[in-house]
Amino acid sequence: MKRADIVDFYSRLAADNPHPETELEYRNAYTLLIAVALSAQATDIGVNKATRALFATVDTPEKMVALGEEGLKQHIKTIGLFNTKAKNVIALSKALIAHHGGDVPQDRDALEALPGVGRKTANVVLNCAFGHETFAVDTHIFRVGNRTGLAPGKTPLAVEKALDKATPAPFRVHAHHWLILHGRYVCKARRPECWRCVVADLCRYKPKTPAPPARRKPA
Repeated sequence: MKRADIVDFYSRLAADNPHPETELEYRNAYTLLIAVALSAQATDIGVNKATRALFATVDTPEKMVALGEEGLKQHIKTIGLFNTKAKNVIALSKALIAHHGGDVPQDRDALEALPGVGRKTANVVLNCAFGHETFAVDTHIFRVGNRTGLAPGKTPLAVEKALDKATPAPFRVHAHHWLILHGRYVCKARRPECWRCVVADLCRYKPKTPAPPARRKPA
């Protein structure tokens, strides 16, 4: 995609959604870290439902360790892989206390050293909690990057690097949110809703999906 088209692409997404935010509910950098770690192979809606009551009383690593693994499981048992995730959350909470004074570090390597925290989770935390210009490539962003031609790549890391190279300065902080929300609600996997896409004419996806036929009103 040409530079001018990329600027136009982001400009339209920004005009359509001027203040994009993560759909995960959190209270501080620590609860964001936990929410993102729990969201792997789960929906944001499901995570929010499970963590709403949890985060109302448990919002620091110290409180999480005090709650314990079994106590945490009772809150997150509706989330996939909750046993493994509970174990990781307690372990990473202990690591934050031991190595970072209970604070969430603003460093990708330090974040990725925590149990259950990968590159995508680290990028989300750095971006949402600290305003870093990072690109957390999930399945939605991977699809949008490749389908539109904005940032093609064979792996999530390749797409991340392509986005980092292609995304102009005015759009870098919010790019991750615009792209994930676009992929979640418009540029869907099975049936992209091209008829209502604000960047359809800039997109390289050729078999544009037509609008569904209007339903007839009953006589």
